[in-house]
Amino acid sequence: MHWLFLSIILDFGFVQFFKLGERRGYYAPVVVTANYFTVASCIGAYLLATDGWTFPSGALATGSITGVLFISSMLLMNYALTIAPVGAVLSAFRISIVVPVCFGVYLWGEPMSSSKMLGLLLALVALVLMSPRAKGALTGIRAFGLLGLICIWQGFSHTSLRSVHYAGLDDAFLQVLMVTGATAGLIGAIFILQRRRRPSLPAVRLGIFIGAYNAVALCVILTALSKLPGTLFYPALGCSVVLLDNLSAHFFWREHLSRSAIAGVAVALLSLALVV
Repeated sequence: MHWLFLSIILDFGFVQFFKLGERRGYYAPVVVTANYFTVASCIGAYLLATDGWTFPSGALATGSITGVLFISSMLLMNYALTIAPVGAVLSAFRISIVVPVCFGVYLWGEPMSSSKMLGLLLALVALVLMSPRAKGALTGIRAFGLLGLICIWQGFSHTSLRSVHYAGLDDAFLQVLMVTGATAGLIGAIFILQRRRRPSLPAVRLGIFIGAYNAVALCVILTALSKLPGTLFYPALGCSVVLLDNLSAHFFWREHLSRSAIAGVAVALLSLALVV
Protein backbone atom coordinates (compact mmCIF):
# COMPACT_ATOMS: atom_id res chain seq x y z
CA MET A 1 0.00 0.00 0.00
CA HIS A 2 2.97 2.33 0.36
CA TRP A 3 3.11 2.64 -3.46
CA LEU A 4 -0.47 3.91 -3.41
CA PHE A 5 0.39 6.42 -0.70
CA LEU A 6 3.43 7.66 -2.66
CA SER A 7 1.33 7.92 -5.83
CA ILE A 8 -1.24 10.07 -4.04
CA ILE A 9 1.38 12.43 -2.60
CA LEU A 10 3.25 12.80 -5.90
CA ASP A 11 0.09 13.28 -7.97
CA PHE A 12 -1.13 15.89 -5.51
CA GLY A 13 2.16 17.78 -5.87
CA PHE A 14 1.88 17.56 -9.66
CA VAL A 15 -1.55 19.24 -9.52
CA GLN A 16 -0.23 22.03 -7.26
CA PHE A 17 2.65 22.87 -9.61
CA PHE A 18 0.26 23.18 -12.54
CA LYS A 19 -2.01 25.36 -10.39
CA LEU A 20 1.02 27.58 -9.76
CA GLY A 21 1.49 28.00 -13.51
CA GLU A 22 -2.20 28.83 -13.93
CA ARG A 23 -2.01 31.44 -11.16
CA ARG A 24 0.94 33.08 -12.91
CA GLY A 25 -0.90 33.17 -16.24
CA TYR A 26 1.40 30.82 -18.14
CA TYR A 27 0.13 29.37 -21.42
CA ALA A 28 -0.83 25.83 -20.39
CA PRO A 29 0.18 24.01 -23.64
CA VAL A 30 3.73 25.36 -23.26
CA VAL A 31 3.99 24.10 -19.68
CA VAL A 32 2.49 20.72 -20.64
CA THR A 33 4.74 20.31 -23.70
CA ALA A 34 7.91 21.23 -21.80
CA ASN A 35 6.85 18.78 -19.11
CA TYR A 36 6.53 15.86 -21.55
CA PHE A 37 9.79 16.63 -23.36
CA THR A 38 11.54 16.69 -19.97
CA VAL A 39 9.99 13.36 -18.98
CA ALA A 40 11.31 11.81 -22.21
CA SER A 41 14.76 13.41 -21.77
CA CYS A 42 15.20 12.36 -18.14
CA ILE A 43 14.14 8.77 -18.72
CA GLY A 44 16.07 8.58 -22.02
CA ALA A 45 19.26 9.74 -20.28
CA TYR A 46 18.75 7.10 -17.59
CA LEU A 47 18.20 4.36 -20.17
CA LEU A 48 21.37 5.37 -22.03
CA ALA A 49 23.40 5.41 -18.82
CA THR A 50 22.14 1.97 -17.79
CA ASP A 51 22.32 0.26 -21.20
CA GLY A 52 18.54 0.05 -21.34
CA TRP A 53 18.20 1.53 -24.81
CA THR A 54 16.18 -1.37 -26.21
CA PHE A 55 12.50 -0.92 -27.00
CA PRO A 56 10.14 -3.90 -27.29
CA SER A 57 7.54 -3.44 -30.01
CA GLY A 58 4.84 -3.45 -27.34
CA ALA A 59 6.55 -0.58 -25.53
CA LEU A 60 6.69 1.49 -28.72
CA ALA A 61 3.02 0.89 -29.51
CA THR A 62 1.73 1.42 -25.97
CA GLY A 63 3.93 4.48 -25.42
CA SER A 64 2.85 6.09 -28.69
CA ILE A 65 -0.85 5.53 -28.02
CA THR A 66 -0.53 6.75 -24.43
CA GLY A 67 1.36 9.86 -25.55
CA VAL A 68 -1.33 10.76 -28.09
CA LEU A 69 -4.05 10.26 -25.47
CA PHE A 70 -2.18 12.22 -22.78
CA ILE A 71 -1.53 15.36 -24.83
CA SER A 72 -4.88 15.37 -26.64
CA SER A 73 -6.73 14.96 -23.35
CA MET A 74 -4.87 17.89 -21.78
CA LEU A 75 -5.40 20.12 -24.83
CA LEU A 76 -9.08 19.19 -24.94
CA MET A 77 -9.53 20.03 -21.27
CA ASN A 78 -7.72 23.36 -21.62
CA TYR A 79 -9.97 24.25 -24.57
CA ALA A 80 -13.09 23.24 -22.65
CA LEU A 81 -12.11 25.45 -19.71
CA THR A 82 -12.35 28.49 -22.00
CA ILE A 83 -15.95 27.84 -23.11
CA ALA A 84 -17.65 25.61 -20.52
CA PRO A 85 -18.30 25.85 -16.76
CA VAL A 86 -15.09 25.21 -14.87
CA GLY A 87 -16.73 22.99 -12.27
CA ALA A 88 -18.37 20.81 -14.90
CA VAL A 89 -15.12 20.40 -16.86
CA LEU A 90 -13.11 19.44 -13.79
CA SER A 91 -15.85 17.06 -12.66
CA ALA A 92 -15.83 15.33 -16.05
CA PHE A 93 -12.03 15.13 -15.94
CA ARG A 94 -12.03 13.57 -12.47
CA ILE A 95 -14.98 11.25 -12.97
CA SER A 96 -13.00 9.67 -15.82
CA ILE A 97 -11.58 7.24 -13.23
CA VAL A 98 -14.70 5.14 -13.82
CA VAL A 99 -13.43 4.23 -17.32
CA PRO A 100 -10.26 2.31 -16.27
CA VAL A 101 -12.22 0.76 -13.40
CA CYS A 102 -14.81 -0.62 -15.84
CA PHE A 103 -12.10 -1.87 -18.21
CA GLY A 104 -10.34 -3.45 -15.25
CA VAL A 105 -13.44 -5.36 -14.20
CA TYR A 106 -14.80 -6.44 -17.57
CA LEU A 107 -11.61 -6.78 -19.62
CA TRP A 108 -9.01 -7.88 -17.10
CA GLY A 109 -11.16 -9.45 -14.39
CA GLU A 110 -10.07 -7.18 -11.55
CA PRO A 111 -11.93 -7.62 -8.24
CA MET A 112 -14.89 -5.41 -7.39
CA SER A 113 -16.73 -6.22 -4.17
CA SER A 114 -20.05 -4.66 -3.17
CA SER A 115 -18.32 -2.38 -0.66
CA LYS A 116 -15.83 -1.20 -3.30
CA MET A 117 -18.67 -0.58 -5.76
CA LEU A 118 -20.40 1.57 -3.13
CA GLY A 119 -17.08 3.31 -2.45
CA LEU A 120 -16.65 4.05 -6.17
CA LEU A 121 -20.15 5.53 -6.41
CA LEU A 122 -19.47 7.68 -3.34
CA ALA A 123 -16.16 8.73 -4.88
CA LEU A 124 -17.98 10.02 -7.96
CA VAL A 125 -20.40 11.94 -5.74
CA ALA A 126 -17.49 13.39 -3.74
CA LEU A 127 -15.64 14.47 -6.90
CA VAL A 128 -18.71 16.34 -8.14
CA LEU A 129 -19.28 18.01 -4.77
CA MET A 130 -15.64 19.10 -4.43
CA SER A 131 -15.38 20.56 -7.94
CA PRO A 132 -15.46 24.38 -8.06
CA ARG A 133 -18.47 26.12 -9.59
CA ALA A 134 -18.19 28.78 -12.29
CA LYS A 135 -20.22 29.95 -15.25
CA GLY A 136 -19.13 29.34 -18.83
CA ALA A 137 -20.24 30.18 -22.34
CA LEU A 138 -21.22 26.67 -23.39
CA THR A 139 -24.41 25.02 -22.14
CA GLY A 140 -27.03 22.47 -23.22
CA ILE A 141 -26.44 19.47 -25.45
CA ARG A 142 -23.13 20.81 -26.80
CA ALA A 143 -21.78 21.14 -23.27
CA PHE A 144 -22.98 17.62 -22.45
CA GLY A 145 -21.23 16.21 -25.53
CA LEU A 146 -17.98 18.06 -24.77
CA LEU A 147 -17.97 17.00 -21.12
CA GLY A 148 -18.72 13.41 -22.08
CA LEU A 149 -15.82 13.45 -24.52
CA ILE A 150 -13.48 14.82 -21.84
CA CYS A 151 -14.53 12.10 -19.40
CA ILE A 152 -14.12 9.26 -21.91
CA TRP A 153 -10.89 10.57 -23.43
CA GLN A 154 -9.17 11.09 -20.09
CA GLY A 155 -10.48 7.68 -19.06
CA PHE A 156 -8.80 6.17 -22.11
CA SER A 157 -5.56 7.85 -21.00
CA HIS A 158 -5.82 6.16 -17.60
CA THR A 159 -6.70 2.86 -19.24
CA SER A 160 -3.75 3.01 -21.64
CA LEU A 161 -1.40 3.52 -18.70
CA ARG A 162 -3.13 0.67 -16.89
CA SER A 163 -2.65 -1.62 -19.90
CA VAL A 164 1.14 -1.55 -19.41
CA HIS A 165 0.78 -4.20 -16.70
CA TYR A 166 -1.58 -6.45 -18.63
CA ALA A 167 0.52 -6.16 -21.80
CA GLY A 168 3.40 -7.73 -19.87
CA LEU A 169 5.48 -4.53 -20.04
CA ASP A 170 6.19 -4.03 -16.33
CA ASP A 171 9.90 -4.61 -16.98
CA ALA A 172 9.85 -2.11 -19.85
CA PHE A 173 7.75 0.64 -18.27
CA LEU A 174 10.61 3.14 -18.53
CA GLN A 175 10.73 2.63 -22.28
CA VAL A 176 6.95 3.08 -22.41
CA LEU A 177 7.20 6.34 -20.47
CA MET A 178 9.99 7.68 -22.65
CA VAL A 179 8.00 7.05 -25.84
CA THR A 180 4.92 8.52 -24.15
CA GLY A 181 6.76 11.73 -23.26
CA ALA A 182 8.41 12.08 -26.66
CA THR A 183 5.13 11.53 -28.52
CA ALA A 184 3.15 13.92 -26.32
CA GLY A 185 5.89 16.56 -26.44
CA LEU A 186 6.14 16.43 -30.25
CA ILE A 187 2.38 16.80 -30.71
CA GLY A 188 2.32 19.63 -28.16
CA ALA A 189 5.13 21.45 -29.99
CA ILE A 190 3.26 21.16 -33.31
CA PHE A 191 0.13 22.54 -31.63
CA ILE A 192 2.04 25.55 -30.25
CA LEU A 193 3.64 26.25 -33.64
CA GLN A 194 0.26 26.14 -35.35
CA ARG A 195 -1.11 28.54 -32.77
CA ARG A 196 1.91 30.80 -33.31
CA ARG A 197 2.35 31.25 -29.60
CA ARG A 198 5.85 32.17 -28.56
CA PRO A 199 6.79 30.19 -25.42
CA SER A 200 7.75 32.37 -22.47
CA LEU A 201 10.91 31.43 -20.58
CA PRO A 202 9.17 31.24 -17.15
CA ALA A 203 6.54 28.85 -18.56
CA VAL A 204 9.24 26.65 -20.10
CA ARG A 205 11.21 26.63 -16.86
CA LEU A 206 8.17 25.58 -14.87
CA GLY A 207 7.40 22.89 -17.44
CA ILE A 208 10.95 21.52 -17.17
CA PHE A 209 10.71 21.44 -13.38
CA ILE A 210 7.32 19.71 -13.51
CA GLY A 211 8.68 17.25 -16.08
CA ALA A 212 11.58 16.21 -13.86
CA TYR A 213 9.10 15.78 -11.00
CA ASN A 214 6.63 13.96 -13.25
CA ALA A 215 9.26 11.50 -14.45
CA VAL A 216 9.52 10.24 -10.88
CA ALA A 217 5.76 10.42 -10.27
CA LEU A 218 4.89 8.37 -13.36
CA CYS A 219 7.44 5.71 -12.43
CA VAL A 220 5.87 5.43 -8.98
CA ILE A 221 2.34 5.29 -10.42
CA LEU A 222 3.23 2.53 -12.89
CA THR A 223 4.94 0.58 -10.11
CA ALA A 224 1.79 0.92 -8.00
CA LEU A 225 -0.37 -0.23 -10.93
CA SER A 226 1.82 -3.31 -11.33
CA LYS A 227 1.08 -4.27 -7.72
CA LEU A 228 -2.50 -3.07 -7.10
CA PRO A 229 -5.80 -3.57 -8.93
CA GLY A 230 -7.11 -0.53 -10.76
CA THR A 231 -10.44 -0.93 -8.96
CA LEU A 232 -8.62 0.11 -5.79
CA PHE A 233 -5.96 2.40 -7.21
CA TYR A 234 -8.02 4.83 -9.30
CA PRO A 235 -10.88 5.59 -6.85
CA ALA A 236 -8.38 5.98 -3.99
CA LEU A 237 -6.04 8.18 -6.04
CA GLY A 238 -8.80 10.32 -7.55
CA CYS A 239 -10.60 10.98 -4.28
CA SER A 240 -7.47 11.52 -2.22
CA VAL A 241 -5.88 13.99 -4.63
CA VAL A 242 -9.05 16.06 -4.96
CA LEU A 243 -9.53 15.97 -1.17
CA LEU A 244 -5.98 17.18 -0.59
CA ASP A 245 -6.38 19.75 -3.36
CA ASN A 246 -9.45 21.21 -1.67
CA LEU A 247 -7.70 21.37 1.69
CA SER A 248 -4.67 22.98 0.05
CA ALA A 249 -6.90 25.48 -1.74
CA HIS A 250 -8.41 26.50 1.59
CA PHE A 251 -5.32 26.60 3.81
CA PHE A 252 -2.53 27.43 1.32
CA TRP A 253 -4.12 29.20 -1.64
CA ARG A 254 -6.61 30.99 0.66
CA GLU A 255 -9.62 29.92 -1.40
CA HIS A 256 -13.05 29.68 0.23
CA LEU A 257 -14.46 26.18 0.62
CA SER A 258 -18.16 26.05 -0.25
CA ARG A 259 -20.64 23.97 1.70
CA SER A 260 -20.77 21.44 -1.13
CA ALA A 261 -16.96 21.14 -1.07
CA ILE A 262 -17.02 20.51 2.68
CA ALA A 263 -19.70 17.86 2.18
CA GLY A 264 -17.57 16.39 -0.62
CA VAL A 265 -14.61 16.06 1.74
CA ALA A 266 -16.76 14.09 4.19
CA VAL A 267 -18.11 11.84 1.42
CA ALA A 268 -14.57 11.34 0.08
CA LEU A 269 -13.35 10.13 3.47
CA LEU A 270 -16.21 7.62 3.63
CA SER A 271 -15.47 6.52 0.07
CA LEU A 272 -11.79 5.93 0.83
CA ALA A 273 -12.70 3.83 3.87
CA LEU A 274 -14.85 1.59 1.67
CA VAL A 275 -12.45 1.37 -1.29
CA VAL A 276 -9.25 0.78 0.64
